[in-house]
Amino acid sequence: MTDPNAKTPPTRSGRLKLVLIMLVFLAPIVAAGLLTLSGWQPEGKGNGKPIVPQRSLADIRVEVDGKAWAWRDSEPRLTLVALPGPNCADRCIHTLTLMRNARIVLNRNADRLRLLYIGAPPVAADAQAVMRDYRTGTDAADAFAEFRPAEPDSVAAVLVESNATALAWYPAGFDPNGLRKDLQKVIR
Repeated sequence: MTDPNAKTPPTRSGRLKLVLIMLVFLAPIVAAGLLTLSGWQPEGKGNGKPIVPQRSLADIRVEVDGKAWAWRDSEPRLTLVALPGPNCADRCIHTLTLMRNARIVLNRNADRLRLLYIGAPPVAADAQAVMRDYRTGTDAADAFAEFRPAEPDSVAAVLVESNATALAWYPAGFDPNGLRKDLQKVIR
């Protein structure tokens, strides 16, 4: 007679189910590895242009109120560098206002983004109200020349990570709503 409490060895179908379960979990890992080895990388949907090759700005000296700008802050905060073209006037001030508003939309995370304006201060009538939120600095070495727009009354921007790495460039005429979306993705 057979003992009803005796354990039966695993059946072939039980082992097959276990192997299939393992394959379900391993397949995405193997697929990701193969895609990476083939050189394929997903493209981000950021609105700024990636700065390639990425570079550190830690050695770039920007003077703000007679002191060097601390790219690496005491707490992790990104820096949005505003780079005006010649004669920053109405259109430039409008873009600076929208950049400032993109920071305000971050709500409780707004303090995780610093606004830095590098160049001659704008002279438009309503510039003072907008510039209160920016720190104004000078770049004696003109290290941002390749990102600065040449057309008058325009502004470009560079987003800098808290470790002083330049992440993205927003050339003159960029969409401030796209900048806002990028900031909301990066700063959480």
